[in-house]
Amino acid sequence: MKQLYTRWGRSLDPEHVLPEYPRPLLQRQSYINLNGYWDYAVTDTLHRPGSFDGRILVPFSPESVLSGVGRQLQPDEYLWYRTMLPLQADKLEAGFRLLLHFGAVDQACRVYVNGREVTRHTGGYLPFSVDITEYCQKPLHTASNPELLLAVRDLSDTSYHAKGKQKLRRGGMFYTAQSGIWQTVWMEYVPEHYVEEVLTTPDLKRGTVQITVHSSAELPVTVQIRKPALYQDETDADVNARKAAQEVIAEAEGCANHAVSLSLPIIRPWTCDEPYLYYVTVKMGDDSVESYFALRDFTLTPDQKGIPRICLNGQEQFQNGVLDQGYWPDGLYTAPADAACIFDITEMKKMGFTMLRKHIKIEPQRWYYHCDRLGMVVWQDMVNGGSYYKHWFVTYAATLFSRKRLFIPDTCLPLLSRTHKAGRHEFVREMKETIRRLKGHPSIAVWVLFNEGWGQFHAGRITQIARKCDPSRLIDQASGWFDQNGGDLQSIHHYFFKFKFAPERRRATVLSEFGGYSLRIAGHSSCDKLYGYGTFKDAAGLKKAYQERMQRVREQIPAGICASVYTQLSDVEEEVNGILTYDREINKLI
Repeated sequence: MKQLYTRWGRSLDPEHVLPEYPRPLLQRQSYINLNGYWDYAVTDTLHRPGSFDGRILVPFSPESVLSGVGRQLQPDEYLWYRTMLPLQADKLEAGFRLLLHFGAVDQACRVYVNGREVTRHTGGYLPFSVDITEYCQKPLHTASNPELLLAVRDLSDTSYHAKGKQKLRRGGMFYTAQSGIWQTVWMEYVPEHYVEEVLTTPDLKRGTVQITVHSSAELPVTVQIRKPALYQDETDADVNARKAAQEVIAEAEGCANHAVSLSLPIIRPWTCDEPYLYYVTVKMGDDSVESYFALRDFTLTPDQKGIPRICLNGQEQFQNGVLDQGYWPDGLYTAPADAACIFDITEMKKMGFTMLRKHIKIEPQRWYYHCDRLGMVVWQDMVNGGSYYKHWFVTYAATLFSRKRLFIPDTCLPLLSRTHKAGRHEFVREMKETIRRLKGHPSIAVWVLFNEGWGQFHAGRITQIARKCDPSRLIDQASGWFDQNGGDLQSIHHYFFKFKFAPERRRATVLSEFGGYSLRIAGHSSCDKLYGYGTFKDAAGLKKAYQERMQRVREQIPAGICASVYTQLSDVEEEVNGILTYDREINKLI
C-alpha cells in the first residue's frame, strides 16, 4: 500500500501535537497536554519490558506513519508506553487533586504510575479518567517526576469487542486495524471537590434550560449564561476572547447534583445556517468551568399527506448527508490536526450537505464541537461489535432480503455473530456511555444503533434502553438490513437494483446509504486495488452519474424520502468512492 500524507501530516510539529483543549463541553482555564514522544515496546507477555524499542508519537497509533513506528500490533502481543509526568509540586502541596485523562485507548489497557496500577479500562472508543494524586506524592521530595506506564492489548476483529471498520486483514469496505492510544492524553489540577460534569437540558418551546452540575459534594453553584453568538470562523483564542466579552443574560444559584432552571430572555434557535450557541460559566467553590448548549429540536411531524417528516425546530428539513468514516492516510483513526477535522466539515457544507453520518466510530469531542459551531447535523452510529461476521448472510443474502422486503428477526444470534453474552452486555454498556458522553452536543440528531446486521441483536429492547438514555433524539434502530420495524426511521441502503420504497405512517423513510461511485486518482490513492459500487474512468463520468443519482433522490422527496446519506466523504484505502481523495487534496466532484 502506498503511503499518502495529508497537508497537516506533512507539516506536523511533534512538539505541538493536537494542542487544543480536548473537552469543550467541560473546559477549564488550564490543562497539561501529554501528547508528544513517549517510549514504546512490544512484548509477548504482560511483564514490564527490560528495555524499550524506541519512541512513539502520541496520540498516533503504532500502525500509523505519523507515530514513527509503522507496526501492526497482533492480538497476542502487548504494547507498552512510558513517559514521565511533569508535576507542579506547589499544586499538590496546596491540596489540589491531579486527574489523568485518556481520550481513547484501543482496546484494553492497564495504567501504572510509579510502578503501581491505578486503573484498568476496556473499550477502544470511549474516554476514561483517573485521580492519580496519591500515586504522585513521593516525587515531591525528590528531583524526579513520576513515571506513567501503560500496557495495551488489542484483540481487534478476533473478539466480540467494538471494532468499527478495523480488520487485521484489511480489504474492500474494511480498513487497517489500529491499536493503542489514539486520542489526546492530558492532565489537569482540580480542587478537592470539583465539577465532574455539566448536564444541560434546553427547552426551545419554553425558552428555558435546566443545568445540573455533577460533583462528589453538594456544594453551592453559580451558573451564568451569556448572550447567544455565532462562532463559525473564529479560532479558539478568538472564541474565548469573544465569549468572555458577551453580556450575561441569565444567572442563577443552586446546589451541585440538583437541577438549576433558568429562563432565557433572548431566544436564538440553532440551525445549520445560524448555529447559535449559548456559553455557560459554572462556579463551584474554587472550581470554574465553561460549557455551552443550543436551543433546537429534532422531531418527526406528519406533513399534509400524513407522511412523517424530520423537522428541525418545527420546520421540515431534508437532511442531505454524507457518510463519514473518519479515517486518515497518515493518522488512521487520528486526524493529524484540529484544522483537518474542520476542513472535512466545511468542505461538505460548501457542497450543500447539511448532515454527516459518523460511521461506526466515535470521534474526539472537538469534532462534535466543530459540528455544533459550524452548523452540521450529525447522525452518530454506535460502534459495532460481535465476533467474525458471516458476510454471506449479513451482506449478500441480506441485500436480497431487503430487496424483497422480507422480515428477518434478529434473534438468531449465531448468524448475527452475537453468541457471547459478555459481548452483548458490553455493547449495552458502551451504548449508554456513548449517549451520556455525547448527548450534550446539539448537532447530534440521530442515534444509529446497528448497521447492516453487524453484531445486531434484540434491536427492540436496545431501542428502549437508548430511548430511556436520551428521549430527545431520533433513533435509527437498524440501518440497512434486518429492520425490526422499530425506532423512528425506516432506514434503507441502496447500492444495487432499482430503488423502490413505500412510505410509512409512523416512521420517516430515509436513504441512509447510497451511491458509492468510485474513481481512482493517480498519485492520490493508496491502493492499486479498487473497491466501490460503480467504477468510473474519469471525473466527467463520475460527476454525471453523481448528479443524476442526486436528482433522482430529490425527486423522491415529495413521495416521502426525508434524508439521504451519500457514500462517502473521502476515499479510504481500497474504497475509492470518496468525494475527496484519501489525502484530502482533490475534490472529485468540482
